[in-house]
Amino acid sequence: MKALVIYESLTGNTRTASYEMAGRLAAAGVPTEVSSITSIDLQALSEADVVIVGSWTDGIFFFGQRPGRASRIAKKLPRIDGKRAVVFCTYALDCGPTLEKLERIVGHAGGDVLGGYSIRRDDLAGGSQELVDRLLGVLQAS
Repeated sequence: MKALVIYESLTGNTRTASYEMAGRLAAAGVPTEVSSITSIDLQALSEADVVIVGSWTDGIFFFGQRPGRASRIAKKLPRIDGKRAVVFCTYALDCGPTLEKLERIVGHAGGDVLGGYSIRRDDLAGGSQELVDRLLGVLQAS
């Protein structure tokens, strides 16, 4: 099994979480590559069994939340037909419907979205660990 984490980051929090996940997946025996949405490693994408897509939460405090640069993610994310996918977002106060919106973007690209997880920016390591633990649990059960 191989994984690819694709991220969109503004301040570096989502990038940091992406590399945290990759390290934890690799430590669990799942070779994992990381790519920015603007420079996706297409070879790694073609070899990946699971694709993890993350973004930061954009919006005004408690309303209007959405994946940061959602239109860029939708335009840059290649077709991932038949690949299992997971989404995540990083946030400060409230992620609102960010995960659901990101799930739709990834679903439109053909991904079989297994679910998502929101990660507070003040606990990137803990949130990344929780996402990886949940993902490994789902993958081992299937």
